Parts: sequence; structure tokens; C-alpha cells
Amino acid sequence: MQQPLFDSVDDVVERLAGAGYLASTSIATTVFLADRLGKPVLVEGPAGVGKTELARALAEATSSELVRLQCYEGIDEARALYEWNHAKQLLRITAGRDEGWTQARDEVFSEEFLLARPLLKAIRNPHQTVLLIDETDKADVEMEGLLLEVLGDFQVTVPELGTITALRRPFVVLTSNETRELSEALKRRCLFLHLDFPSPERERDIVTLKVPGLDARLAESLVRVVGALRSMELRKAPSIAETVDWARTLLALGADTLDEQVVQASLGVVLKYQADHRKAASELRLDRLPDPA
Repeated sequence: MQQPLFDSVDDVVERLAGAGYLASTSIATTVFLADRLGKPVLVEGPAGVGKTELARALAEATSSELVRLQCYEGIDEARALYEWNHAKQLLRITAGRDEGWTQARDEVFSEEFLLARPLLKAIRNPHQTVLLIDETDKADVEMEGLLLEVLGDFQVTVPELGTITALRRPFVVLTSNETRELSEALKRRCLFLHLDFPSPERERDIVTLKVPGLDARLAESLVRVVGALRSMELRKAPSIAETVDWARTLLALGADTLDEQVVQASLGVVLKYQADHRKAASELRLDRLPDPA
């Protein structure tokens, strides 16, 4: 049985805050239970709500190595698990023509020629690891089968080398932007956590934590404007990270208020499509936003 990473839910909150992540009680409870039960966490929600950041903060809070598997359409076992260094194998075979195939075969299918990809790297790591399987919903259904196999037993069979079993189980975080429904089998393996954009109060706290030099009233105004932008039908709503970037931008500009001129000059920090700029220009009314207390 592995030593738990956290002593309590409060311990999760405190240590994640130390890593720059303000966790709600539901987030902290899910992380604590995943640690105690040895289960992966499936974090779903729209892009930009802090799913990937949670894994990063977990790694920092627990002094773990972060290993990331970025999923995409067409990703296969060779990119996720392992593959052989064919160019190096060919060079070895060519150099050892006179030694015979049997000896060359034993050498080219050895550790020296194995390229460990994120899943195998996390399993083989003797130290504490946070394995982030990012944007799982972008991968094909076939990849889910591989994930089920690996996450079920935390072991991998390499035919030429045998079965490799995790010396220390990684803490696994899977993320999904909900672009497609993940299989029931994969979901059964995981604890589920849904993240959405934070409340204005929590986002203000995040901004204050990340950008401590920002005036409190300006931070309040910034969060209200971002909330107004998210209420519009934009192609891409501002992420939490972009809110923080906007706060840093205002600090760099020396702005003390968020007026029309400042907003128009710096809107490209949070809106990345021209159509969104046009919509914001026509619909955003700063004078109609509630005045910060």
C-alpha cells in the first residue's frame, strides 16, 4: 500500500493553495478520495476552467514529476505507450552483419532501443508521478481501450521485454472538454469532477493571488467585465488564465480604472477572434455593469 499524498481534505486545500491553485471543497474532496482509493480523476468542463492547471498544481504540491500525454485525433499506441527506435536498430543491425541475426536481434530489442512514451514513462518512474492525460475526448475510441488496460492494472507488456509493472502508482488526472462522450467503461475507472468557470468572488481571489500588485477595485472590475464577456455568445470565452493575463496587462500599463479606452486597447489579451471583438464592441457596456463595492 502506497503512502497517501494528503492527510485530509483541508491538507489538499492548503497545499494546492501553496502551489497557486484555489481549490473548492468539492475539488479538494475528490482529490483526497482519489489519493486514498488509488483511482484516476476524470475532470470535465469547458476549455479554460483550470483542468490542466489542477494537474500541474498537484504535481507541485506533492513534489511529483508531471508526465503529460496530450491527446489528439489519430494518436496511437506508439505515441502514447512506447515504440522502438527503428533508425538506431537498423544502424546496429548493419554494423553487426557478421555477428549473425540471433545476437543482433537480442541486442536491438533491448532497453537501449526502447523509446518510452508518456504512459510507459509514468509507469516505470520509481518516484511519485502525476500522469496528466490531457483532452482525452480528442483521442479516438480505440485509445480508450488502451487507457482502460493501462489504468486497470498499471502495467504494460512489451513482448520483447516482458511485463512492466508500476513500482509506484502515478496519480492520474484525465481531462475532457466534453467534445464527445467518453465510454462508460472508462468513466467507471475514475472519480468524476466537473469544473466550470468560477464565481466572480473566487475568480477575484485567483486574480489577487496570481497578480498581488493589482488594486482590489480594479481586480473586481476586471472580473465583472470578464463575466460579461462570458455571458455573450462568443466563439471562445475568456479562460481563467486569460483573466490573469489581462490583470498582468493592466498592471503593466499602469491602469487604475477599466474604462472604454483601456478595454479596447487590451481586449486582444482575452479575445482571440475578430468576430468576438466585434461582438464585444457592440454589446459590452461598462456603464451598465454593477459598480464594484
